[in-house]
Amino acid sequence: MLEPTPVALVLRGLRCQRGGRVLFPAQDRSLTTGSAVWLRGTNGSGKTTLLRVLAGLGQAAQGTFECRLPRLYLGHANGLKEDLTVGESLRWASALAGLTPAPAAIEGALSAFGLRRLQHRPVRTLSQGQRRRTALARLALPSPRPALWLLDEPFDALDTEGVAALVTCMREHCAQGGAVLYTSHLVVPNLPSAPWDLQALAGGAP
Repeated sequence: MLEPTPVALVLRGLRCQRGGRVLFPAQDRSLTTGSAVWLRGTNGSGKTTLLRVLAGLGQAAQGTFECRLPRLYLGHANGLKEDLTVGESLRWASALAGLTPAPAAIEGALSAFGLRRLQHRPVRTLSQGQRRRTALARLALPSPRPALWLLDEPFDALDTEGVAALVTCMREHCAQGGAVLYTSHLVVPNLPSAPWDLQALAGGAP
């Protein structure tokens, strides 16, 4: 008899609000480990708000949720310091997460996102696509245990090579027992994803 796939995230009647208005109907859903889920919805439907609540950066209006894996949140802002180099940015992000990766791990993460030749360049000199890849490179670092990635528009500003690098990273993460919940305006090729559609409440709810 097959063992059930472990659950990474459970939502029970979860609703979120912005400006005092409830954004979407109550959500009852679970995400299993090893899965990538594409959170879809129109602009203003509450996708970013939901991700921030799940990341612990906001409060739900109603209901509860349970994360059974460590969480890693990457918003649509890159969160980089202009005066740090690409390599320093990756080490700084690791330190914030309480990690001290080996130099080889840093090199591997930079290589995964095509950043090795840029590692000594200050962030302020990078293009938007290079900045996005620098922010995403933290995903390629080894982690003590699988995590739930909460990614808000991670494919924004990426060229074809950047998209392919991120897809590879996400697939490997899921294969190792992690899970991914992401938003995107793109249909991402070569990334098997279950859709999760947020239906915005017309005019919001009181």
